[in-house]
Amino acid sequence: MTALPYAVAAALAAALFSPAASAACYYIYAADSELIYRSYEPPVDMSYPLHQTLPAVAPGGKMVFSLDSQGCELTINKLPTRGKSSAVPAPRARRADRG
Repeated sequence: MTALPYAVAAALAAALFSPAASAACYYIYAADSELIYRSYEPPVDMSYPLHQTLPAVAPGGKMVFSLDSQGCELTINKLPTRGKSSAVPAPRARRADRG
């Protein structure tokens, strides 16, 4: 029964000292596959789903994030000059019941 406290302590230590799951570099590719954004900072509000925020920043674009930060020290920002969009598009209106 003395092994149980050691197992709990080991699990707690592993959870506290494990690396956090986060992206190191964010990339946005335009619809024509041109790299238009690369930085350590996310270009959209990551608290919302990407399908809600990314079209306001790069219509038709695709966002990729990676733990590999090689090359990310050279920032690329060819996004529209209206600034970083933190606004989330309004939800669609509900469809009328056709039943």
